[in-house]
Amino acid sequence: MPERILIVEDEPAIAEAVEYALKAEGFEVEAVDDGNDALEQARTRPYDLLVLDLMLPGLSGIEVCRRLREESPVPILMLTAKDGEVDRVLGLEVGADDYVAKPFSMPELVARVRALLRRRKLDSGERTTKLRVGELELDLAKHEARLADEHVPLTAFELKLLALLAAEPGHVFSRREIMAHLWNSSYVGDERACDLHVSNIRRKIERDPAQPERLVTVRGSGYKLQPL
Repeated sequence: MPERILIVEDEPAIAEAVEYALKAEGFEVEAVDDGNDALEQARTRPYDLLVLDLMLPGLSGIEVCRRLREESPVPILMLTAKDGEVDRVLGLEVGADDYVAKPFSMPELVARVRALLRRRKLDSGERTTKLRVGELELDLAKHEARLADEHVPLTAFELKLLALLAAEPGHVFSRREIMAHLWNSSYVGDERACDLHVSNIRRKIERDPAQPERLVTVRGSGYKLQPL
């Protein structure tokens, strides 16, 4: 059965081009051009992935992403402006999994869609795994994280990133290693996304995100998780 994708884009030329490219790859595709319609459809129909523009009539893409992420782990690929660094940060903060900056090539967009869908399949097939590093506990089967017995809301990528680090506390992982793990592929997307995911996680697990003690940067090398 083909995977179902919802395109949320109010520029007809872009929406039509993306729809054509994804249908040509064998996906079942629907498209809407309004944030309110997108949220309603995503809540009532089973989609495997959303391609979501951030500048929309009705609800903004950021708001659609934030509300949907509170209810569903469906992968979300954002479409952002070329110079929209703030938008990319906000999108990842509210739970988007990856982004593509306009103008983009269709092969790049299709590659990212396929990587997100592959990651989703692998995540859903994982066996029950629990990890603990100090006060931080991860339950990968339940998609749950707790810190000092308090629930920590994490996106699928944030949980996957923490699980990698938690499997080897104190070991330094490079950005490329982390992104390759998240994508389960040698195609790692934009390595800057790693820093954004780390920043988001720190806001959720550190006493002072500006002075991290658990998720630590090793300058010039990458990141490691310390037991606290």
